[in-house]
Amino acid sequence: MNLFADLLATTKTPVLETGPRIQKGRRGVEIKSAREIATMRQASRIVATVLRELLELAAPGMTTGDLDTHAEKRIRELGATPSFKGYHGFPASICASINNEVVHGIPSSKRVIQAGDLLKIDTGAYFDGYHGDSCVSLCVGQGASEEAQTLCRVAQESLMRGLAQIKAGNTLLDIAGAVQDHVEAHGFAVVEDYTGHGVGRNLHEEPSVFNFRTRDLPNMKLRSGMTLAVEPILNAGSKACRTLKDRWTVVTADGSWSAQWEHTIAVGSDGCEILTDRDF
Repeated sequence: MNLFADLLATTKTPVLETGPRIQKGRRGVEIKSAREIATMRQASRIVATVLRELLELAAPGMTTGDLDTHAEKRIRELGATPSFKGYHGFPASICASINNEVVHGIPSSKRVIQAGDLLKIDTGAYFDGYHGDSCVSLCVGQGASEEAQTLCRVAQESLMRGLAQIKAGNTLLDIAGAVQDHVEAHGFAVVEDYTGHGVGRNLHEEPSVFNFRTRDLPNMKLRSGMTLAVEPILNAGSKACRTLKDRWTVVTADGSWSAQWEHTIAVGSDGCEILTDRDF
């Protein structure tokens, strides 16, 4: 999740980095070896396992703090370290964002999940020197509006449209265009403030993986061995967002609801491997 840059640029007080931050200052796009991808596959399998459990656990009456407690316990039991906890001072192992919260929602024992809520759960695991990163959205229990259900579905579909464009020789703009076209065809807005990213030894690496066409994105060709976190974020209303006083939680400017899906993938010669695939 390449979701911290804008926040850090506006933070007035220092933040403590206690989480895994490896090899600071590395530049350029890294091509991973088969051995490195095998390790990332293990890290990503842990993420997928935990998210699958959280999808089953999430229910009306639970708190986002309950989900975070379970996630940290399970990530550690599976031999990994939570990627998010301590990362630039983030206090939890998951981001739990509800309804109009776009990203970076801080889990809390006081935040009770209600029937019909649109919940986004984003988490990462750091295993043997490498990260996996993934996010899911779900409408909790009964009573979600038709718009919320459609928003959640289109967000997942847009991710898969983007992933379908990934193979060696295609470009980052192929991904961006596929995502943008699917989102806008359904009347929703792509959030432009946050993007996907490379992932590997660091949680955030080059390149940025945009979800919309832009001249700011070099039309970089994809190469086998690239590992990316692709993560469309879309709003039911305006794309505009703002950050709350806690300096983490990002919400829609107009109060509309938001959805996000993310997978960590490895680029191959004729497609991609979804490393955080939960169907195993």
